[in-house]
Amino acid sequence: MSYQVSENIQSKLDALTSNESVQRALNYMEEDHETIVEKQCELTLIPAPTGQEQMKAERMLEMFKEEGLEDCHIDEHGNCVGIRKGTGGGKTVLIEGHMDTVFPMDTKLEIIKEDGYIKCPGICDDTRGCAVLISTVRALNEAGIQTKGDIHFVGTVKEEGTGALMGMKCYCQDHPELDASISVDGPFIKKVTYEATGLKTFEVTFHGIGGHACGMYGKVANPLHAASRAVTKISEFRVPAEPMTTVAVTNFLAGSYEAVHAIVPEATIRFNFRSNSQVELEKLQNRIFEAIEEACKEETDRWGQDTITYTVKPILDSNAYNQDAHAPIVEAAMAIIKYQGEEPVLGKGGSTNCNRALEAGLPAVCLGIESDDDYNHKCHTLDERFNPDGAYKGAQQTMLLALLCAGTDIAESIIE
Repeated sequence: MSYQVSENIQSKLDALTSNESVQRALNYMEEDHETIVEKQCELTLIPAPTGQEQMKAERMLEMFKEEGLEDCHIDEHGNCVGIRKGTGGGKTVLIEGHMDTVFPMDTKLEIIKEDGYIKCPGICDDTRGCAVLISTVRALNEAGIQTKGDIHFVGTVKEEGTGALMGMKCYCQDHPELDASISVDGPFIKKVTYEATGLKTFEVTFHGIGGHACGMYGKVANPLHAASRAVTKISEFRVPAEPMTTVAVTNFLAGSYEAVHAIVPEATIRFNFRSNSQVELEKLQNRIFEAIEEACKEETDRWGQDTITYTVKPILDSNAYNQDAHAPIVEAAMAIIKYQGEEPVLGKGGSTNCNRALEAGLPAVCLGIESDDDYNHKCHTLDERFNPDGAYKGAQQTMLLALLCAGTDIAESIIE
């Protein structure tokens, strides 16, 4: 059965899109597209590994000020913030894109334009989201559109990897006045992510006595062998395809080249597991740590001389959250994409900053995520690429959804 949008949501979108000022803003986004892409390229050339986003934040702050946003500042967590004040009586809306990338500070950043693409590490994920924020402000200002609710424009930090979506988590915690959240993560224009995949990453270190590979053989248990036993057990897990569930050991660290003839005193593994179901996520966590306990006991019993122990360091802990597929913010996003002449895709699950908004109890979606029929943008690789053709549509989606959430004189907020 095809996705149906309620009459209430459709009528408010129709009222917006038939308004002269809104049409002016939409047209301006298309006309201003090349300028926004230039700003996107400028921001892409500023290195911003997770936890080292300050230089990009400082330039985004300048851009926010240039566009007339108020209360522009970098908060205590490193998030870059600018507020567009409303006239009152509406809903407070967050629009965010994350500033960090997965690339080290010394990565060569060079804009290459060829074959219809703009290529550079970080050009899509998520510098495009940051550029969409600027595009949205410029269009609202150009058309003179006032919202009833305030809009928070935020470049967030620490979304990727060990950043654990922490910039977004902190911003939502610090701003209880927020009523809705729109994340923009990439350049794509068909998919609406409205759920949160549960995501957990742990580092486990196995401890023993260690010693000479020959002299201590048989006298001590081997932490590396215990870690290997655990990895083998985890690798044999079978997890559900539906709800989507995954598990992977992603790092194995032990010893050194210099100590190639030593039994290591400790060995470390890191593993990541995910599920669209919180129940499955918790079941999988229990299975993993049962396997670790078994591995330690087996290695300890194998030699009977000492005891292998382990310590745990949580790296990322984000629960699975569900939202009604027909929540007003979801229906509105789907209707907007349909209005643009595209066939919208309702994305199940997702590991984006939307997770933290849902965790905070906010109605939220993430726009810009790749769908199955989009081209391969090679995100998280040195060959990352952005197709600028028609990408302004993503900015248009963000603006229209923000207007529907914040509320205007044209249409009251869809947020209850």
